[in-house]
Amino acid sequence: MKKGIFSIFLMAFVFVASCSDETTIFIDEQKSSIFEENDAITLAGSVNFENAGVLEIAIDENYTGKRTSKAVEEPAGNYPMTLIAQVNSPTYGPITSLTAAHVYVENDYAYVAYNTAGEDYSGAIDIINVADPNNPTVTSRVVYANADINSLQYSDGYLFAVGGMDATSSFTALSNSFITKIPVFSGVMDTDAGVIYGFQAGDNATDIAIDKNEVYVTSGKDGTITIYDTKDLSIKEEEAYADLRSLAFYDNKVAVLDAGMGIRILDDNLKLKKEIPVDTDFGLYTKRSIDFIEDKIILAEGAKGAGVYSHDSGTLLQYIPIITDPLNPPTGDMVTNAVAINKDMVLMANGGAGLSVSDDEGNTTEPYGVIQLEGSINYVQTVGDYAFAAAGQQGLQIIKLNRLSLSLAAQCSSLAEYNGSAKLVINEGEEYAFSGSKSFNFIKLEKESSLLICGTWTVSNDVDVKENALLEMNGSISVGKNKRRKEIKVEKGATFRVEGNVTIYGDLDLEDDAAIEFIGEDSVINIFGKVNMGNNVSVTGVFEDVQNKF
Repeated sequence: MKKGIFSIFLMAFVFVASCSDETTIFIDEQKSSIFEENDAITLAGSVNFENAGVLEIAIDENYTGKRTSKAVEEPAGNYPMTLIAQVNSPTYGPITSLTAAHVYVENDYAYVAYNTAGEDYSGAIDIINVADPNNPTVTSRVVYANADINSLQYSDGYLFAVGGMDATSSFTALSNSFITKIPVFSGVMDTDAGVIYGFQAGDNATDIAIDKNEVYVTSGKDGTITIYDTKDLSIKEEEAYADLRSLAFYDNKVAVLDAGMGIRILDDNLKLKKEIPVDTDFGLYTKRSIDFIEDKIILAEGAKGAGVYSHDSGTLLQYIPIITDPLNPPTGDMVTNAVAINKDMVLMANGGAGLSVSDDEGNTTEPYGVIQLEGSINYVQTVGDYAFAAAGQQGLQIIKLNRLSLSLAAQCSSLAEYNGSAKLVINEGEEYAFSGSKSFNFIKLEKESSLLICGTWTVSNDVDVKENALLEMNGSISVGKNKRRKEIKVEKGATFRVEGNVTIYGDLDLEDDAAIEFIGEDSVINIFGKVNMGNNVSVTGVFEDVQNKF
């Protein structure tokens, strides 16, 4: 598949008998081509907030049908997302072109795999602490001078990663495809504590999944699906296939994507149970994800978008097309690499066409728009209220989805859901209250008006609370972005009442006699600009000031 050198010099070998004589396991004691980055300043500098802020979503009218005449106000958007931070791709000496290829998130940590496009081999692994969503930190980094890392998963104190190397340049490796097991302590990889490797047939190990004490690994052209023991990476079962790209588990079944024929359903002993032919050109040496959604299988099918299949009948139920940002033409291959589901939201990693969002309406999925992120999106995972996108040379993008919580929805059930303009204006003396989850262009409250918003909201531009007006919010609101800072302005005698989370990529202006009131004990405010206060300003209540701006 590629040409490169993976020079590993060993002080000790461990050959493990198994059902395949094509696989060798060894202990890497000298680690001549593995480099740990331990410099705290370098790791801290990898987290970039430059593009943080409210994310705009471009609508592709060719697919959505949501054409709006110039005489009609643009409606408020349905997905109020914010970019929390970006983690830059690692560099190490001459290794400067690593691309984020895969991400796995569990508990407080995100684990990111990096590889190199083209003929050369080099890769890396990052571990990122995401326990504090406002302040992600890189806790550990390992760079491989002569190996790609394509996929990874954490389990029970160890990180298991798979990738590719040039076996002809190693006197121990019998194949390009490898798996490695690295000890991890409190978010830090320790290569001195004993790193072990295993090999299997195939050009490049493509995907990994762990089930209890077994690790399932697929490898590409002329490769296998192999079950390893998590303890010592000895092989328990192995079956050869023409070209496996990915795998997924569901209810004691294993689905694999074989680029030569389509979907194969195996039992947990790798015995074939069902085949679903897929007439798609998956390309050469490309990874495409496969996943179960209850009784359906969703498959990333490159230029076709994503295919949704019935597990029981094998019938193609729908293709979800690739949509594009009409104002920013794709800068690379328009191919669906991976798909992630969050409740009724479908996220598609579409390479050069970016990260798209679609509405899952049960029987069908309707495209909505393209999230305006930098980079070619190779993979996406969603956990809770966050999405993590592996964005090629732009590294990892951490996105807050700002989904409306069930508890908050119940609390606001008596309020009407907002379905109006993206430009929200409350006229002088008027009072309104809304629930929902929307993205706005701006919010303006005229003099002596009142607005209660209950839910999750983003605002691309300013929020202006005029004299003696009242803005109350329960939930979360984010304003502006770090590269184009905006503000919340509370004018003379006006009040901003907060119960929840406020993020301002810009300033909070509190003019003379203005007030900001925090209700309850759990409110949080995160201000990237300044707090400007006039005379007789009132700040009351209990709150967390993330960046100590008050």
